[in-house]
Amino acid sequence: MQLEALNKIATQMVAPGKGILAADESTGTIKKRFDAIGVESTEENRRDYRELLFRTTDAMQNYISGVILYDETIRQNAKDGTPLVKLIEQAGSIPGIKVDKGAKPLPFCPGETVTEGLDGLADRLKEYYGLGARFAKWRAVIDIAPGNIPSYTAIMANAHALARYAALCQEANIVPIVEPEVLMDGDHDMARCYQVTELVLKLVFEQLYFHRVALEGMILKPNMVVPGKKSGRKASVEEVAENTVRVLKAAVPAAVPGVAFLSGGQSDEEATAHLSAMNALGNLPWTLTFSYGRALQAAPQKAWAGKAENVKAAQAAFAHRARMNSLAQRGEWSPALEKAA
Repeated sequence: MQLEALNKIATQMVAPGKGILAADESTGTIKKRFDAIGVESTEENRRDYRELLFRTTDAMQNYISGVILYDETIRQNAKDGTPLVKLIEQAGSIPGIKVDKGAKPLPFCPGETVTEGLDGLADRLKEYYGLGARFAKWRAVIDIAPGNIPSYTAIMANAHALARYAALCQEANIVPIVEPEVLMDGDHDMARCYQVTELVLKLVFEQLYFHRVALEGMILKPNMVVPGKKSGRKASVEEVAENTVRVLKAAVPAAVPGVAFLSGGQSDEEATAHLSAMNALGNLPWTLTFSYGRALQAAPQKAWAGKAENVKAAQAAFAHRARMNSLAQRGEWSPALEKAA
């Protein structure tokens, strides 16, 4: 019965034409985003901004299957006193929660990290379930750099932590989003990104198996296969799509209901184009969708700029990006649709 319930939620999270809004920026991260638009990062401003997203009825009902929240946000109420979680539920979307405590330096592995947050996680998950969360997210960060980075030690430490987190989630009747992100920073080429991504995914699924995680009750949130930002190389949309699908087919079991990509520093339109090209390839054993943060929010943040009179413009910008990614999830997006909107 428990697996059936987890699978039902996981399947809803990757429903046709829908994807996940990552609104789980830490207080420090959202401060940087607000600084860029000249808005003070107060609790009230953070609440007002996220509330405007959750009240974008068209986008939430038609294009957003779930919302990843931060600890502060899952406890907040809208201006009228309605819990933000209720706004998400009323739109037919599923509330989720970020549960990791961030990447910390890994001993004896200079320049590498391991994500922490397992201590007390079982109790936190129980509390979050009571607050309305039905899925969770844990992000592991894998860097590519000179000097044999990533090391096997770093990959295994993060894979092990992801698996322990996922098992604890399922025990608490919460669907885990497993996010092993191979960073696109660095000067590596696409082949190196492919090589590292394949190794990471294979070791993560090995650990998930050893920790008895039911693959039917989880979602994978990986990076796309792209050249490093500092490489000076630019891959075509088709190259990114073909290499990413190829690595998924090599490493991700068909039992996983869906793969929800992170945008990982890509521009709004790049992230949309890559997702659409992957889905257009067809013959995929899992649903490919989006779990974007900045690629869904940069436009509405800029339009809002902290001003009440800009709320409608910000909601229109959010609805547009959500619709574009909904089309991409079906493999139906095109640059012409961006311009026509």
